[in-house]
This record gives sequence, structure tokens and C-alpha cells, in this order.
Amino acid sequence: MNNPIGIFDSGIGGISILEKLENVLPFENFIYLADNDNCPYGNKSKEEIIKFSFKNCEKLIELNCKIIIVACNTATTNSINFLRSKISIPIIGIEPGLKPAIIHTKTKNIGVLATEQTLDSNLFFETLAKNKIEDIKIHEQVGFDLVKMIENGETDENKLYNILQNYLSPMINKNIDCLVLGCTHYHYIFDTIQKIIPKNIQLIDTITPVTNHTINILKLNNLINISNEKRYVKVFFNGNNLSRKFIGDDYKIRYLKF
Repeated sequence: MNNPIGIFDSGIGGISILEKLENVLPFENFIYLADNDNCPYGNKSKEEIIKFSFKNCEKLIELNCKIIIVACNTATTNSINFLRSKISIPIIGIEPGLKPAIIHTKTKNIGVLATEQTLDSNLFFETLAKNKIEDIKIHEQVGFDLVKMIENGETDENKLYNILQNYLSPMINKNIDCLVLGCTHYHYIFDTIQKIIPKNIQLIDTITPVTNHTINILKLNNLINISNEKRYVKVFFNGNNLSRKFIGDDYKIRYLKF
């Protein structure tokens, strides 16, 4: 089935998932929506996030997508249940990354860097309730302004380093040995984060589980593309502009009203 796989995020964060999926699914077509007109989602109300997410899904369905990946932690944690109740095609979200951290931690201290709405969401609390062991402590930090900086291409190393050091140092001092990056945008500042945290702290990958789950859903629903036609990858945005700072030159980016 050569219908495209639909992906959306509030901006360029989910491009990291698109890149991974491109590599492991070389025959699939993709349509990516960057809702940067409403970016960031992290400081919006739950009602707004649901509205934006549903609107994005409607556009992807209009574009004949066969499955939809919610490539945004904030959108997943706040809207995934609503989307699945309203939309008939498979909807794949991003797990908060807490379960693998709980499995791997030895110091019983886990750090989470995420948006405010992700940390306050019902899904985040439900995941904690299902997986948290009583003696494990979760240390949370809101990544204020990080998404906005990344979207604007503001990657001055010294400024970014200082901001991240202020966010991460309190968690490092709490003896964390796992750090969950609860926002796809943070993938683009991965190297700076690694410069700050000690080598014994494991960064939890939330992209690979999404990729594996997508492959399983495609197989389960007989949606794997077996066409020999040249595949396409389309990236659309709806704001004034989309920074190409972290986007490969091979992507064709176009404006689309949605």
C-alpha cells in the first residue's frame, strides 16, 4: 500500500523521527507537517493542544495517509487518547521514556527534561503509576525556551550550554544515572547535553521505540509498501518560515495552510 505515512510535530522536532524512519523503511512515502504557526505546544493549554493535534490529523487524512505518527511528546501525552477515539486509522505516539529508565537505573534516581505540558499530562502520571517502583525518585525539569531557541536556529554554543547547565545540574546533583529527553526537539542539542552530564548518565532514546512500533503496526495491518515506484518525502509548514538549521538539504520544504 503506497499511501504515505503521516507525521506531525509543532515544528522541526519530529524530523529526527522522520530521518530514522526513512532509513529503516526505504520504500515508504512520508508527509511531515510542521505546525510551527502554533509552536511551541509546551506552554499551551491541554484544550489547545488537542485542537491543534486533531487539526493536523485531519489534514494528514485529507492527504491520504495510512497511519499517523504524533512526533511530539507534548501532543502525545495530552491528546493521544482523544485522537484514537476519533480517528479510524492507526495513531502512534511517543512513550515518555520512563519505563526503560526505570529498568536501567542503578542509583534509583531518574532525570526528566521535558516541556511543562508533558510533565503535567495525565499520560505522564499514568506511565509513572504503572511503572514506578516505590524507591525510585523522578527528578523533573521544564526545558523553558529550549524549543523556541531550536525552532529559531538559536544555537549559540555558550548560551545553550549555560542554559542547559542550569537545568541539568540540579538533577546531576541528585545522583541521576538516566536522563529522559521528553521532547523530540532536544535531539538537536544532544551533543551539548552530553558535554554537561557525566559519562555514567545514560540518555534514554525515545526515537527507536517509535520506529519499531511503526514497523510492527504496518505489518500487523498489512500496510507495508511493496511498490517499486520512487518514494517521496514531503515536508510542509504553516508559519512564516521554517528554520533549515537542523534539516537536511535533500528535503523539499513547502508552505501549506492547515
